Amino acid sequence: MKASPPLILCLSSTLAIAIATGSHSGVSALTHPGCAPIRVTHADSVDPTTPLWPGARFTEQDRRRAVVRGLRFIYKTAQDPHNFAEHGHDYLWCYDTTARAMKDEAVRSMAAEIGQKIARRWRQANPRVPPGASADTITVLVFGSDSADGLGVRDDAIKEEIRRAAARFSPKDFLEFDPDTEPPPSDVPEDCARCGTENPRGSGFCSRCKARLTMRSRYDVWSEALIITWSGDRYGVKLGASYADVLKWLPVMRPYRGREGGANREFVDIVYAVTHLVYTLNDYSMYRLAPAWLPQEFEFLKSSLKESIAAGNPDMLGEFMDTLRSFGLTEDDPLIQTGMNYLLSHQHADGSWGNMRRLRYHPTWTAIDGLSQYCWRGQGLSMPDLKPLLPR
Repeated sequence: MKASPPLILCLSSTLAIAIATGSHSGVSALTHPGCAPIRVTHADSVDPTTPLWPGARFTEQDRRRAVVRGLRFIYKTAQDPHNFAEHGHDYLWCYDTTARAMKDEAVRSMAAEIGQKIARRWRQANPRVPPGASADTITVLVFGSDSADGLGVRDDAIKEEIRRAAARFSPKDFLEFDPDTEPPPSDVPEDCARCGTENPRGSGFCSRCKARLTMRSRYDVWSEALIITWSGDRYGVKLGASYADVLKWLPVMRPYRGREGGANREFVDIVYAVTHLVYTLNDYSMYRLAPAWLPQEFEFLKSSLKESIAAGNPDMLGEFMDTLRSFGLTEDDPLIQTGMNYLLSHQHADGSWGNMRRLRYHPTWTAIDGLSQYCWRGQGLSMPDLKPLLPR
């Protein structure tokens, strides 16, 4: 495989050098289509040698360098054709949310420029809905198209194709259950660990190789349904059900059990369900949430953050920090300080975070989010009419 070029060669030289040196005064930043003008104190007005908080080991420049190195690593992995074919929609989501939400103007510009390159490549690879497309394929097309549109690389023709194709499927095709009639179930099997076969709901043994199947937790099913329906509503294509249909089961998913010393096998799925509840409600870090709107979720996140550090899991830690920031926690809070110290101390030499035997773009993405500050658009919800569905 041909080695991908360093990111600095893919950016305007002025912007790349400015970001790398921790100063971007005078840089003409790209404006992300989804990010309105924001009145913030830009990073170039902050001395890069300023500690992140009084007495901190790390500085603002350390933070920015870590973020830039992480974005470079993610971009490098996206150059691999196999990675891009498998995860191109997720790479787009990463750069789209970074480009529209980050407070650091230079980082936003960097993410927008990379994201637009990736979006054009993704559009070329996905010009139409394939004949006989499955519900999963349509979901991926919605994920990628919504992010590509957000990055300014629009394709209105394929949107209508996706809408027509999606109408052929039921809620169970997209979500594994029908949220209009039942809560997230516990009898959806994982794909067979032995042969990879997808089996019908309720199956205890693989239809192909007869191996015993493991069931997905109801939190995993719910989390996926939140993401799918929120994305469909945001893009304007119904993926089996509405986000409100899935969100209404929030009271059923409470209360949330902690790790319980390893006894709770659902703990990881609970974490990601709670963090993605927050993400979908705050438009992926665009709005602050009032702790009073989600009191149980807020307390769960605060009480469980250190479990991710004990487990050496930067992916989970990044999501804890990212979502807690939306409730108002800042670098003044000891939990955020603990998380930032961990992330800044555990970045790999190649700019990534996570298990070196794996792809690592996702833990790197969430670590970047955990380290970053946001250009909040005030307190609110991604869909304002959802507030009555948030029981305290």
